[in-house]
Amino acid sequence: MMKKLIQLLTLLVAVSLLTFLLISLSPIDPVRAYIGADMLLISPDQREMIEAYWGLDQSVIIQYFHWITSLLTGDFGTSLIHRVPVLEVVSDRFLSSFILIALAWIASGLFGVVLGSLAAMKKGSWLDNLIKGYCYVLLSTPGFWLGLLLLMVFSVWLGIFPTGLSAPIGVTVTEITFTDRVYHAVLPAATLSIIGVANVCLHTREKLVDILNTPYILQARANGYTGYKLFFRHGLRNMLLPAISVHFASFGELFGGAILAEQVFSYPGLGEAIVDAGLNGDVPLFLAIVLISACFVFVGNWIADTLYYVLDPRLRKGGTRS
Repeated sequence: MMKKLIQLLTLLVAVSLLTFLLISLSPIDPVRAYIGADMLLISPDQREMIEAYWGLDQSVIIQYFHWITSLLTGDFGTSLIHRVPVLEVVSDRFLSSFILIALAWIASGLFGVVLGSLAAMKKGSWLDNLIKGYCYVLLSTPGFWLGLLLLMVFSVWLGIFPTGLSAPIGVTVTEITFTDRVYHAVLPAATLSIIGVANVCLHTREKLVDILNTPYILQARANGYTGYKLFFRHGLRNMLLPAISVHFASFGELFGGAILAEQVFSYPGLGEAIVDAGLNGDVPLFLAIVLISACFVFVGNWIADTLYYVLDPRLRKGGTRS
């Protein structure tokens, strides 16, 4: 556990430093982004005062040191766009992003395992070729294009789902129910899960095909186990472990895909917030979301490794992963 914490801290320091350096090289002027159209009304002296107030007149290393110092005290700074503490912006948008990513993760995992299992059990058949072709098409499909297509069909033409946002228009925060949030997250989550199915499906298929060719499966076939009786008795439990591991490791891809999905559907989550922060030079908000995403990906990989260790007795006995 301590080793994982050290790895996480090392990762966060490296990611934050690299991000800070890249932002310092960005052509976006945070003062201009903050002032906006009134920039022409600001005198050079006033601009220098603003830079001094934010610490922009100091070197990048000193700015980074001050930011780390504030971060250790729990102060993530103030968002230049929203004019409120960064933690307040993140907390307002975290639930929306969590619902979106959770729905997409669960749906892509379930459908991916089911389709991959069907393809493996029917290897070489028309169903196997159809599922593989479907996955290959998904892997080459841009997420934003799929989102626009779903938006046009289910929101504009059919009117089944809302065209965007994470809650009904004209409703106060206290009146928004969990059902409202889930309803508005269906289309963005469908965009992520439809594309996310491909990796899980193909990996599940390949793993199950390998399992079905092992000696103990051949022995089970000789004992009279065939079809889905064979699958549920011998194939499922041996195939689920690598499938679950791959699926937990896909957290980073889901978060990256959520950025595009939130832009298409005007869904106010962390993905939309980090894009706005990057385009408007909101360094405190941008850095905070980058660190959160790094933790998100790290936790996903850590859960995958932990599940592998817990569910695979060979690792607990000092063996190696096959």
